Amino acid sequence: PTLKSFVFEFLKRELDNFLHRNPEVAQALQARIIQSEKERKDLAGIKKLARERAKKASLHNRKLRDCRLHLTDTKKDRNEETTLFITEGDSASGSITKARDVATQAVFSLKGKPLNSFGLTKKVVYENEEFNLLQAALNIEDGLDTLRYNKVVIATDADVDGMHIRLLLITFFLQFFPDLVKRGHLYVLQTPLFRVRNKKETRYCYDEGEKQSALADLGARAEITRFKGLGEISPDEFSHFIGEDIRLDPVVIGKEQSLQEMLGFFMGKNTPNRQKFIIENLRVEKDELTEA
Repeated sequence: PTLKSFVFEFLKRELDNFLHRNPEVAQALQARIIQSEKERKDLAGIKKLARERAKKASLHNRKLRDCRLHLTDTKKDRNEETTLFITEGDSASGSITKARDVATQAVFSLKGKPLNSFGLTKKVVYENEEFNLLQAALNIEDGLDTLRYNKVVIATDADVDGMHIRLLLITFFLQFFPDLVKRGHLYVLQTPLFRVRNKKETRYCYDEGEKQSALADLGARAEITRFKGLGEISPDEFSHFIGEDIRLDPVVIGKEQSLQEMLGFFMGKNTPNRQKFIIENLRVEKDELTEA
């Protein structure tokens, strides 16, 4: 017998013996196979319709403002600069759209908070219109080889709702497109919390420390503006934050972390351990300034 047939027969015999000795493992495998078959049939039934819907929507989708260049272009002058900003609401996307580099920066506007996709099957990517359009915009249904943007940037307000949207989007990508994160394509946009200015100079500050430093340099009588959200920032100002001085936080998965365990801890059912983690890591910032 050939080596291939020998290995095949050996594995077949040993696996058969193992499953007979361990019926609980055999039952678990059988259940998983049946579930996978059901999921494949469910997906097959809606994929075609979802693709057609996404293709039609992409031609006149007001939620997507595309750029001229893409990561997959054969001419690779600025491919690495290609970026898709995922924003919340029309006001924030409006400022970014007006301030962006139309050659390399695209904008996808969310309607609001996306669905919590933890524990759901990939069927939801096709059934949920927003997820389906986002998948189509990125062109990653069949893998990352056709990814249209080098950077996928989550751009939300730095408040509780904005942080929740970040978490929901990160969960979506980790759940269904983990390689996008593992290969370093997913980022979170840092935006300033304060503007400090006097008659001669303007500083944008991303935290309390930078604000205090700006006050020390510009004088205690400098005007301080507290940005409530991205929609308040004018396009002229936004061009500073998404241009050469852009600040991006990469989304990184620790090697020691199990992806499903991590998602289960943060996005699964409420647990005492998660409550304890939140309490121990809670940080409260007191803003004594009047918001502008």
